[in-house]
Amino acid sequence: MPSPLKRKHEQESATTIPDRLYFKIGDVAKICGVEAYVLRFWESQFPQLKPNKSGTGQRLYRRRDVEMVLEIKELVHGQGFTLAGARQALGQKQRPAQTGLALVTGPEAAPKSMPIAVQRIRAELLAISAMLTDPDARPVPPAPPRRRTRFAVVSGELFPV
Repeated sequence: MPSPLKRKHEQESATTIPDRLYFKIGDVAKICGVEAYVLRFWESQFPQLKPNKSGTGQRLYRRRDVEMVLEIKELVHGQGFTLAGARQALGQKQRPAQTGLALVTGPEAAPKSMPIAVQRIRAELLAISAMLTDPDARPVPPAPPRRRTRFAVVSGELFPV
């Protein structure tokens, strides 16, 4: 026969989330079995947990936020992680999903058929990427404007009457 503590843990892991678009903080607190102040504190400790806010400042959690809270609760309360350890575990878990977009550099990355504006934007993005990966990198100066319009001075006065 399982202990009462183990049964409680099994019940919490089988939590069902209602099929709704948004949840208020009180609803999330009831679903997850934690107090609202714990949720607000976890928001400050876990950058992945960012609920939307309504015009009146009410926190509106989405389903993925509720799932994140349940995962944080399992790590901290169920597996005994510290907050820093849980933050690290969640960060490692989410990294593979974020590697789907990769910048390809080199001559094969920018085909000649690419419009000039897109080539410039791409070059700026690559420069920004280089600055983010190497903090000692110097920024690339912007390209000079293509045309300059000159206005002829009609009279010697700035504001002719």
